[in-house]
Amino acid sequence: MRVYPDKLSQYLTKLPACFLLFGDDPWLVDNAKRQILKAAKKQGFEERVQLAQENNFNWDELQQEWQSMSLFASRRIIELQLPNAKPGTDGSAALQSLMQSPNPDVLLILHGPKLASEQTNNKWFKSLDAHGVYVPCITPEGKQFSRWLDERINLYKLQLDHDAKAMLFNLFEGNLLAAEQALQLLQLLSPNTLIHSDKLSDYFEDQSHFSVFQLMDALLSNHQKQAQHMLAQLASEDTALPILLWALFKELTTLLALKQAQIQGEQLNSLWSKHRIWDKRKPLYQHALSHLSLPQIEHMLAFASKLEVNLKQHGDDNWVGLSHLCLLFDPAAHSKLAHIELG
Repeated sequence: MRVYPDKLSQYLTKLPACFLLFGDDPWLVDNAKRQILKAAKKQGFEERVQLAQENNFNWDELQQEWQSMSLFASRRIIELQLPNAKPGTDGSAALQSLMQSPNPDVLLILHGPKLASEQTNNKWFKSLDAHGVYVPCITPEGKQFSRWLDERINLYKLQLDHDAKAMLFNLFEGNLLAAEQALQLLQLLSPNTLIHSDKLSDYFEDQSHFSVFQLMDALLSNHQKQAQHMLAQLASEDTALPILLWALFKELTTLLALKQAQIQGEQLNSLWSKHRIWDKRKPLYQHALSHLSLPQIEHMLAFASKLEVNLKQHGDDNWVGLSHLCLLFDPAAHSKLAHIELG
C-alpha cells in the first residue's frame, strides 16, 4: 500500500509486517524511519538488527533473522538496506518467502534509492507491498515543497512574513535537510517573534547557500566587480560547482520565463507571485530584464547547459567557464564573449 510521507503517522497505530522506504531524499527517508522506530518501540519492538545488501550478501542470513527468537524476549526490527533496490533472483525469492511465513514479532524495514516503475512491478516488491506500507521518499518541488515548508514552519511555531517565506523557499527548495536545519536555527534564535527577510539575511549570510544567493543578486544587478569577487571567494572555499550551476539555472530560467511573458505583453506585477519573487528582489529582476535581450538569456542558458554536461560527463570543474557565464549578465559582454564556446 502506497502512503506518502506526510500521511505516514496515520498508519503507525498497528504496524504492518514491513515498511518500504525508497526515494532520493535522505531527510524524508530518515524522518519516516524515525517515526516507524518510535511507534515500534511503543509496541514492544526493542531489538534492532541492521543488514545491508553488499557484495556476496547471504540471503539466508535474512531468513534466519526472521525466524530466530529474540535474545531479550522482545519483538525485533530487521532493517535491510538495498543500495541499488535490486535484490536479484535469490533476494527476490527470500523476500517473498518472508511474507509467506508471517512473524508478528518481527518488523521488516527496507530502504534504498528511488524505484523505477519496472521495479515496483517485480514480484518481490508486490509481495512486500501487499503485506506492508510503501513510502515513496521523493523530494517535493514547487507547490508540494511550499506545502511541506508551511507544515514545518507550523510545527516549529515560527512566524515569518511573506518575503521571509519566499526567501526560505528559494534558498532551500530541493534540500529538505538544509531547510530543516534552518528552521531549527530560527526556532532557537527567534521564538515567538515575527521574522522578516532582512533578519533571515543576517542569520544566513555566512552559509554557503546564502553566499550563492548573494552572488545571484549581484549578477542580476550587473555588479560585475562584486560578483567576480564573490565567485573567487566561493571557489577558494571549495563551494560545490553543482550548487552554483543549480542557482544560475534557477535565475536564468526565471529570467527567460519573465522575458517571454513580457514580450507577449504581460505585466510583471502579475508574474511576481507566480515565480515566487519577493519584494526585495523585484528591482533586481527589473534591472536584468531591462538590459538583457531574449537571445542573450537563451545563449546564457545554453552555455550553462554545456557547463553542466561537461561537469557530469567529464568531471570538469570549469571555474573559468563559470566566470565567463557570470560576465554575460553584462549585456555589453555579449558582443565580446558570446562567440567563445566550451570545448
